[in-house]
Amino acid sequence: MKRKVLQRALRNGFAWVLSIVMFVPLLLILVNSFKDRVGANAMSMSLPKTLHWSNYTTVIEEGKLVQSFVNSLFYTTASTVLGIALASIAAYIFARNATKLNRFLYFFIIMGIAMPINFVTLTKVMQATQLINTQLGIIVLLAVMSIPFSVFLIYGFVGSVPRELDEAGIMDGCAPFRLFCSIILPLLTPVVVTVGILNFMGAWNDFILPLYYLNDTAKWPMTLAVYNFFGRFQVNWNLVSADIVLTTLPVIVIYLLGQRYIISGMTSGSVKG
Repeated sequence: MKRKVLQRALRNGFAWVLSIVMFVPLLLILVNSFKDRVGANAMSMSLPKTLHWSNYTTVIEEGKLVQSFVNSLFYTTASTVLGIALASIAAYIFARNATKLNRFLYFFIIMGIAMPINFVTLTKVMQATQLINTQLGIIVLLAVMSIPFSVFLIYGFVGSVPRELDEAGIMDGCAPFRLFCSIILPLLTPVVVTVGILNFMGAWNDFILPLYYLNDTAKWPMTLAVYNFFGRFQVNWNLVSADIVLTTLPVIVIYLLGQRYIISGMTSGSVKG
């Protein structure tokens, strides 16, 4: 009994230490975002004597964060919805119709989780489809990049949905698409929310794709706005810190709101399929 208690205490202690270590960089940025220029340049953990809220006002005005925030919200929302729609339909078909072709397509798609991106070929495709420097192009890219992992998680969760529900829906006269949307999709809520949150965070934090395929600064998301702001104000760590806080805040809020779904969705998707 004492040994189990000791092991549990050690595990909890290790988890707390690891959490604190991971939280320190964010706390460092948050503290320095309220300091003046001289105090922030030292990048220390000391608390500011006076809270300089004007740092955030300057960042919003000089960094054009309002426009970049709208762009990021548009890209992430649209790509997340599109990616979930395609991945959930594909995963449902693969799970319910386990033919050799579908099995091959399933493994072919989830290979994208580990396969690197060939930017030369991707650039040629973007040029041929005239999607370079367009908002639609970024949305399509972000959605497509999220599909392999999304299909992997949703596929495993679909296996826990009884096939009898499909048969009952067909007997009631449901067409295949209506059967999926009205009966199956509501039952996939935990994994769909999980996939949505993970895809949202991934799309929001993506830096490479907008850097390569968006040349118009008016279309830049917040990641590129922070990069450009850092290049202009890299000696003003108070402003840079405030910029980083504003950029990461939406992701943190989204994660905190949906963390309980992430645990259940990841667990269900990892043990099936």
